[in-house]
Amino acid sequence: MRPRRLDLQKTDFIVRFAGEGGQGMVTSSEGLAQAASNVGYHVQTFVTFPSQIMGGPVMAQSRLATTPVLSSGDDIDVLVCFNEEGYQNHRGEVSDSGVVIYNSGDFEPEDLANSFGMPFADLAKSTGNARAENMIVLGALAHLVSMKQGILEDFVRERFTRGRPNDEQIITSNIEALTLGRQEAEKSGFSLGELAPPIMPEGDQILLNGNEAISVGAVAAGLNFYIGYPISPATSILLWMERNLTGDGKFVYQASSEIEAINAIVGAGYGGQKAMTATAGPGLSLMGEGIGLAWMAEVPLVVVDVQRGGPSTGLPTKTEQSDLLMALTPGHGDVSIPLVAPGTVEECFYGAAMAINWAERYQGPVILLSEHMLSERKQNIPKPDLSQLVVEERETYTGSNGYLRYDSWELSPMPRPGGPGAYVANGSEHDSMGDTTHLPERHIQMTERRFSKLKLLENEAYESRNTDAGIVLMPWGGSKGPAQSAYDEVVASGIDIGWYYTMFLNPLPAELLEELRQKDLVLVPELNYLGQFSSVLRSQGVNAESITQYTGLPFKVVDLASRITARLEQEQKVSVTV
Repeated sequence: MRPRRLDLQKTDFIVRFAGEGGQGMVTSSEGLAQAASNVGYHVQTFVTFPSQIMGGPVMAQSRLATTPVLSSGDDIDVLVCFNEEGYQNHRGEVSDSGVVIYNSGDFEPEDLANSFGMPFADLAKSTGNARAENMIVLGALAHLVSMKQGILEDFVRERFTRGRPNDEQIITSNIEALTLGRQEAEKSGFSLGELAPPIMPEGDQILLNGNEAISVGAVAAGLNFYIGYPISPATSILLWMERNLTGDGKFVYQASSEIEAINAIVGAGYGGQKAMTATAGPGLSLMGEGIGLAWMAEVPLVVVDVQRGGPSTGLPTKTEQSDLLMALTPGHGDVSIPLVAPGTVEECFYGAAMAINWAERYQGPVILLSEHMLSERKQNIPKPDLSQLVVEERETYTGSNGYLRYDSWELSPMPRPGGPGAYVANGSEHDSMGDTTHLPERHIQMTERRFSKLKLLENEAYESRNTDAGIVLMPWGGSKGPAQSAYDEVVASGIDIGWYYTMFLNPLPAELLEELRQKDLVLVPELNYLGQFSSVLRSQGVNAESITQYTGLPFKVVDLASRITARLEQEQKVSVTV
């Protein structure tokens, strides 16, 4: 097929890099996103990779747009294949007008339609920098959408100016690689048109992933004690803390197990520290007893659960929203753990800060429920104004000795060890000063006291649109972005449907719950088999129904919009029949 040239300006551009782990797909994807973000484009990345340490098929994607990006995108504009397996696995998702760039030093595809090859490694070696393959590719991509060379050169200078003796040599070779890639693409005759100029967002922007945003948000809210045990996809939070939570009054430690980690932060929370750990589903299971202790003894702490495909070791490097039911009741006995589930990278920052605040406010454990797709996603967000961030502190007892810590049916000031108001923080049922008792009246009082404190968390914010509609869409967590795009498409087609969303899942904002109870049907897109959130809503009197997916991948907007439309049409037929 002859090469094509398109003269239209593109406002949205999706590139996928596919190949073997270690070939630079993630570096290429994040490099393109960083370069584009620097000049004002909105960006979002997405990556999937196998669970082995080295090798295996890897896919990394970048989406650039002139308006805020809600999802990683459906059809691909350019597929860059570092090997034949990447080509075979992903060529079916290239749009009709898309282009495939393949590594001709590795393979030649049977079907050459809409594609051209470049010997990535040979071109990189010709610059004197054998590791510049990704720069060869970025140069080619820049040609396809007429991106100015200066954008990528500025990115290279910023990235490789590190105060090392060979910085200038590396910068020069990488810029040479960018130029070579651009020239090779130009020879192919392919062009996808011109990428429309960026519309610079108002205010400062920062580019970071979900785990980084969680880390920064927690520290901004006063986190000063972190204990972690490595597990994908939560490990990068531990690494961030080791690098950045430093200085007087700060403590970071890598524990020998999840059980050690949770028990350590129970002690820290009891001692007056703002304490946190992060794990994934298997680790949360091991932490269940410690979280129950914190609930029983009323100790503030935060556990971050970065969900992955399960159960067991399941799909450790894929995404899923299947820990919700476990996170609500991770311990045995009567517990209902407060949950904050951010849906975007920006919400990861504010969700983490709010999780710390919630723990302090109600004096107990809080779970921040994130997901793999958020943990690895790089996205530009407005730089948080820390001067506007509300930071809460626990109510601390300052009276005289003789204080009865649990002598009430509601929240009471919490003594600090070494100060007045000594008490026993007891995991067994206890009386007003914390001494063990099995008296029925004490168990009734303390159980109702622990649950009544949840009312302190019921007044948080939520989103709503077209609230007069009888049928509404209510996603949770990382499915928010694709659901929001699907909602917009469905509404644009003339269908009457409403929208609700909150990252505060337990307890739900009281006003939101009351509105949901009035609806004919609440549709819940979620990435699990059981339809976990809709079952929670039904238990609270809401007529909810899930739209589920359990592939290890996020929803595609086109698929979700189609399923929502089909369900609404089915509901209309039932109404007509009745």
